[in-house]
Amino acid sequence: MKAARIHEYGGPDVIRYEDAPKPTAGPGEVLLKVAAAGFNPADGGDRSGRFRSVTFPFTLGFDVSGTVEGADPDVGFAVGDGVIGRLDHGGPSAEYAVAPANVLVRAPQSIPLPDAAAIPVAGLTAWQAVHEHAKLMSGQRVLVNGAGGGVGGFAVQLAKLAGAYVIATASPRSADAVRAHGADEVIDYTTTSPAAAVRESVDAVLSLVFVGPDAGESLAGLVRPGGVIVSITGKIEVPDETDVRSVGFSARNDPGILAELVRLIDAGELTVDIAERHPLSELADVHRRSEAGEVRGKVILIP
Repeated sequence: MKAARIHEYGGPDVIRYEDAPKPTAGPGEVLLKVAAAGFNPADGGDRSGRFRSVTFPFTLGFDVSGTVEGADPDVGFAVGDGVIGRLDHGGPSAEYAVAPANVLVRAPQSIPLPDAAAIPVAGLTAWQAVHEHAKLMSGQRVLVNGAGGGVGGFAVQLAKLAGAYVIATASPRSADAVRAHGADEVIDYTTTSPAAAVRESVDAVLSLVFVGPDAGESLAGLVRPGGVIVSITGKIEVPDETDVRSVGFSARNDPGILAELVRLIDAGELTVDIAERHPLSELADVHRRSEAGEVRGKVILIP
């Protein structure tokens, strides 16, 4: 089979699209014919060695959608089932991948199977930010900082489903998509800071992009006393005298939440937007463009 692998840490040039052995599933595992692998900026951390150590050769990626080609008969999936999942030990950037059956759920029926690869990492992160950390409720006001990214698209929609009033920051090229997801206000962060645009305090800030200390303090200043600022890129420090709770988190893998996201998608309550589709052979170029700030939204790679 073909796979996008690394044999050493480094820049995008270390990614090789090459022949690799087709994996075999063991007990409790499923062999997937990959429909698509999702790209996340965090994939660059594995490639560079910045986030964790991996065993070489390493097949990149976390997000996968695919069709079951072989499975232990006791795992609950049958040959031909369409599934999605987050693979925490790599593997999806290939024609075939092996996954633990307990991280997989059945794919949505209402969207193409390759597009479903956009759901796991971004969807799980957005759900946990909105429901577990911000605990958004109907009537609350939330600022989604970085709404134009993959996580942001889900976060805006989930916040609206929770009944919140959503203010979102986005670039001009993402603004229409963010509005389509239900944002009540969109701030063009390329020309206007949230501090200048938000006229009434918010109950929560969801910060989905890296911000420096000054910008973090500015965002925290928009939150009412007793509110919360939630960051997926590291905890944002807030002044001691500010009655604002600050949370930094990394999303955990949770098939139960993933199944609920699938239910919402098939019910027409949540949409999946794909910004770009590329052949898997172009993964190195996607990494280059991402690090240059040229990639927005969800990107999928098709073997």
